[in-house]
Amino acid sequence: MEPRRRETRFERLSPADPGSTTGRALVIGPYPRSREARPAGAHSDEGARSPQVRLDEAVGLARAIDLDVVEAGIVNLTTIRPATYIGKGKVEEIAGLIKGVEAGLVIMDCAVSPVQQRNLERAWSAKVLDRTGLILEIFGRRARTREGSLQVELAHLNYQRSRLVRSWTHLERQRGGFGFLGGPGETQLETDRRIIAERIARIEKELEGVKRTRKLHRDSRKRVPYPIVALVGYTNAGKSTLFNRMTEARVLSADMLFATLDPTLRAVGLPHGARVILSDTVGFISELPTLLVAAFRATLEEVIEADIILHVRDVSHGDAEAQSLDVTDVLRQLGIEPGDSRLVEVWNKVDRLDSSERERTLNLAARQTEEHPVVVVSALTGEGTDQLIGLIEERLAQTRITLDLVLDGADGAGLSWLYRNAEVLAKNTDDDGRMAVTVRADPAKANIVRTKFGLATAPIAGD
Repeated sequence: MEPRRRETRFERLSPADPGSTTGRALVIGPYPRSREARPAGAHSDEGARSPQVRLDEAVGLARAIDLDVVEAGIVNLTTIRPATYIGKGKVEEIAGLIKGVEAGLVIMDCAVSPVQQRNLERAWSAKVLDRTGLILEIFGRRARTREGSLQVELAHLNYQRSRLVRSWTHLERQRGGFGFLGGPGETQLETDRRIIAERIARIEKELEGVKRTRKLHRDSRKRVPYPIVALVGYTNAGKSTLFNRMTEARVLSADMLFATLDPTLRAVGLPHGARVILSDTVGFISELPTLLVAAFRATLEEVIEADIILHVRDVSHGDAEAQSLDVTDVLRQLGIEPGDSRLVEVWNKVDRLDSSERERTLNLAARQTEEHPVVVVSALTGEGTDQLIGLIEERLAQTRITLDLVLDGADGAGLSWLYRNAEVLAKNTDDDGRMAVTVRADPAKANIVRTKFGLATAPIAGD
């Protein structure tokens, strides 16, 4: 196995943590040397990622659940072995390393089959966890709401169901049937499958209720209505920090993969009086398990229904382009194509760049088109957030209708109603005491304004 930076052995990543409650772990990055050696379904951008960057991310994932990572290294693959994923010689070499560092858990930064997992656990006398299982463990730790817990459990049960296939021989023993004569009954494997299937059915039924509740919430917001602005991006790109900056909320934000999981929504007032709902969603990651995308679809529908989608990118990260492609892949699974007019790129963490890189980033952002704008910000210092809020307001104004109204000077109730239900752009009172009011509203609310103030057939500015 290749070391992280030296060829003789693994580099020790961190000292043993005596307070660790999860155990000592070894992280292995078995990465194909060539395109032909990649597993089926591998992402097209994997070649753009260096093995070191991928290994560092895997170590970060392990530490996100407080694992004590005692060693980490890369295995260069020429071909994937059906029985053990990696070659026999490497399996034996790693077995000795595991014994030497007394690791009880081995994390494979890839997707291993149930048979491969079983064979590796036998060879290493240690628990083996692949990338999908590790991400599921993180999600399980981070979920705080009932909805999040259900979504994670559903994904975990679907994952476990695939692990039951010929993984443990004791599950093949049969239990007796009913009646005096008995019968073959069912094997423990069949019993476990049935129990998991029944639990999955119950969770899916509960999540249908969650989906209906979320739809009711969205419908109620449409009646107000407040536009939805959704934050999406790679995990640890700074979405929660930006969310806190824009809303003055106290959502957990930390330099940690998947620091937050459950979605958060807050109302934000814009400079000209309009209000929007800002939604902070779960972070994405390379090779995000499809079953997680499916389980979190009820949550991610907030993104699908959004009026503006802010794609937050960490421009200080050396792998920013590959991370962007991963986010694009997940958005495409949700039916949001890269050319969607709702997408706005937000290049975050500009405060981490040196002066020359910062200048290059600002120049590159300035050359983007109006149809696909880029805003450079620092969520930590607040730099660029005013421009971002201004762009949000400008984008929303393009879909809203401007109305010119004339009210009686004594119609305070009507003016108050306009302030509550529309965006008042200007108000002037003439010598006769009549008020000329210019308002802006979304099409649905504009029709209500027209009817309420008798402008159903009046000419409409900007309509």
